[in-house]
Amino acid sequence: EGYDLVSGWRKNRQDAALTRLLPSKIANWLIGRMTGVKLHDYGCSLKAYRSELVADMNLYGELHRFLPALAFIEGARITELPVRHHPRRHGQSKYGLGRTFRVVMDLFTVFFMKKFLTRPMHVFGLLGLISTLLGLVLGIYLTILKLGLGKSIGDRPLLILAVVLLLTGIQLFSFGLLAELQMRTYHESQGRPIYRVREVVEPNVKNV
Repeated sequence: EGYDLVSGWRKNRQDAALTRLLPSKIANWLIGRMTGVKLHDYGCSLKAYRSELVADMNLYGELHRFLPALAFIEGARITELPVRHHPRRHGQSKYGLGRTFRVVMDLFTVFFMKKFLTRPMHVFGLLGLISTLLGLVLGIYLTILKLGLGKSIGDRPLLILAVVLLLTGIQLFSFGLLAELQMRTYHESQGRPIYRVREVVEPNVKNV
């Protein structure tokens, strides 16, 4: 029906409610909120993809958990279908609380890729601007204390904080510029535009 990815949904999942179902529901809700791709079951390994979609996707680390979200970034149309789930008969699950930290870190990576992959300066620049403005405000305040009121500021922690904020702002701006240059270099060198053309519609010359 025109979808690029069909994800399975273990609707009647045969797992323990407290140790598996509840954490899974929370994780699916959180991933859906942060990525914008709302699925009932991100953990279901039964998925069907268009071959051209998979060929253009590059996976690093353990980002395979977020394949639907990564496909959505590539412009894929996604849906899900209920599938039958059988209880585990042999072995034990490799998932547990020990993987929570890695999953959360990967989720932040996917969130950043979705929001700022082609415009990293928007996040680094904003943080740099906030840090710089705070440093300037503190600097003006300390200047008034020193020149206007004649008070000593050399032993005030605010002086160190103002300097740190200003330097941090400059560094964040620098990171943003470097990230912008790297992204431009990547897309141009790899021949990968920041957009995808799904279909080219030829004009009807007779009606023009």
